Amino acid sequence: MVSPESVFGLCCLSVEKVLYTAASQDLFKAIALLLASISAWYLGYLIAASLPDETLTIAMNNIQKIGEKPVLQAPNPKRQKCDHWAACPEDTYAFRLVTGGGTMKHPKICFEDELLISETKKNTGRGLNVVVIDYATGKVVRVTNFDTYEKDVSEDLIKCLKETPPKAIIFIVTHDEASTKLKEGAKKALEELGSKKIRTLGFRSAWCFLAFKGGKLPDDFEQEKIIHSDDKNRYSGWPSELQIDGCIPKP
Repeated sequence: MVSPESVFGLCCLSVEKVLYTAASQDLFKAIALLLASISAWYLGYLIAASLPDETLTIAMNNIQKIGEKPVLQAPNPKRQKCDHWAACPEDTYAFRLVTGGGTMKHPKICFEDELLISETKKNTGRGLNVVVIDYATGKVVRVTNFDTYEKDVSEDLIKCLKETPPKAIIFIVTHDEASTKLKEGAKKALEELGSKKIRTLGFRSAWCFLAFKGGKLPDDFEQEKIIHSDDKNRYSGWPSELQIDGCIPKP
C-alpha cells in the first residue's frame, strides 16, 4: 500500500519537472529573442552604413512626420486680368481705374490686362489723365494728360472728347490737383458724357470716371467716384486713392 508521504513526494517531483521545463522554454525564448534583436540591429546597421547620408536624412524625416497631421494648402489663386478678384466673362472688356494719392502715389488705368497709364510707364501727370478706347475694336486710340491745375487746357480737353470714335470708352482719373483751371465748357462736355459729380470736383479732390460715348452701360454699372480733401485725409493735404474696376460688355 502506497503511503501518503510517497504520493506527496511524487507530486512534488512532477511539479519540479514541469517548472523546470517551463523555465527552460522561457529561457530559450528569451535567448532567441535577444539573438533576433541583435541580428536585426546589426542588419539595420549594415544597411544604414551602405546608404548615402542624404537618403538616411530623408528617411528619418519621413519617420518623424508619420504622427504629424497633414497640412492642407490651398492652391495659389490664378491671376486675373487687371488684377481682378474674379475673371471677367469672355464677352467683356476688363478694366481698372485708380486715381493718384497725394503727389507720390501715381494713378493707373488698366484695360484688358494692359497697363496704359502708370508710374512705371512714366506717362502720368497732374490734372486729368485720359485714355480713349475704340469700343468696336478694343484698341487704344489715345493716352494723354491735361494739367488742369497750372494751364488753361479746357479747350484741348473738349477737342479730345469730341474727336473720339462714334462709339468709344473714355477713362479719366485725377492726380494731385485737377480742379483749379477746369473751365465751364469742359465740365459741360463731361456732363454730356454722363458725369454727375464733375461740378463737385474741388481743390485736390480725387475723381475717376468711365464714359461710354455712343452707347449705354447697364444701369447698375459703377461709372464714377469722387472723394474730397478734408481733415480726414489719408495723405497730408490729399484724400485717399479711389478705384473702379469691372467688365464692360463687348459689342
